[in-house]
Amino acid sequence: CLLPRRHSLLSLHAASFHTQEMSKLGLGKNVDLHIMQLPVAYQKAKELVCKIWTTLQPLLTIHIGLASSSKVSIILEQCGKNKGYKEMDVCGFCPEGGCCLLDGPERIESTINMKTLWKNISVEGIDVIFSRDAGRYVCDYIYYTSLYYGNGRAAFIHVPPLSKLVTADFLGRILQIIILQMLKQHSHFSKQ
Repeated sequence: CLLPRRHSLLSLHAASFHTQEMSKLGLGKNVDLHIMQLPVAYQKAKELVCKIWTTLQPLLTIHIGLASSSKVSIILEQCGKNKGYKEMDVCGFCPEGGCCLLDGPERIESTINMKTLWKNISVEGIDVIFSRDAGRYVCDYIYYTSLYYGNGRAAFIHVPPLSKLVTADFLGRILQIIILQMLKQHSHFSKQ
């Protein structure tokens, strides 16, 4: 996990290059960064997300997942969905009833306004996209769970796989810009 001094938590569950780059770059003096990779397994990821919220008690959690279908775009996800999980994870497991929480709300919105973030982020060399559908697989499942236990204080960013155009260094710098903007927005929201 990347944990800024009870300010935010960056939970990485895609590839280790995110971890390495964010460790190198950091998020500034006021942010203690802790790094955690979450498995692509519904149950284990849910347990770890619950543990993050109960043990670490961050003010904000930011998850980063790999969008293999996204060639050269970063996708800012606004909300997590509770139902529609029909695909098995790497362990061959599918959530009971196809949902995260049997009595949970249908959808949970992030307190981070991803649309505002999307409109204000300009990065050369890669598209930044706003989305309201994280995909009904482990990424969306993790996001919904984090939004639920964190009372909306979570964010999710889908990133493309590394390539000649999207290097680890390039992606790390873009994530740093986006996450710092999220932290500013969260700080402003928290003061209201």
